[in-house]
Amino acid sequence: MKHTAWSHERDPGIRTVLFTDIVGSTEVTQRLGDDAAIAFLQVHDTIVRDALGATGGREVKHTGDGIMASFVSTVAAVRCAIRIQRALAEREQANKEVPVKVRIGAAAGEPVENHLDLFRSTVQLAARLCAHAEPEQGLVSNAVAELCLGKGLTFQDLGEVLLKGFDRPVRVHAVQVAR
Repeated sequence: MKHTAWSHERDPGIRTVLFTDIVGSTEVTQRLGDDAAIAFLQVHDTIVRDALGATGGREVKHTGDGIMASFVSTVAAVRCAIRIQRALAEREQANKEVPVKVRIGAAAGEPVENHLDLFRSTVQLAARLCAHAEPEQGLVSNAVAELCLGKGLTFQDLGEVLLKGFDRPVRVHAVQVAR
């Protein structure tokens, strides 16, 4: 069996970690039932995976009601977030009865990689940013916004916020999605 760098060795490179989270997935399951909730989840998964494929992202894992992904390019991660939100907005225009709304969070840094999964501060920050986002909003860390300077992407500086598990405030930016 051939061993690759991805299978057993750690890659300490800088990555941008992106999380998606379906807004109200538990309520959808309770209101519409398991079968409808699975169909709802499949819409999310297809849109997110299509966006990952188009922007060079790697799905790290499915989180039950979202996806964790990794990018070598920070700009690509932000473009992926924009692509997801646009695709969901287009879908909502055609299917207003059950809109799929998603929160997105992204952070850049050097996550710890082990067996194709990512861990520690960068991952935790991306997850907390996702949890802090409003429905249909993408939040990114200051590092992400700075790495995107001069790339034609627009952010709204939301200032510093306290996030669970972090001992000091984190500067947060909202990704601006032109529709």
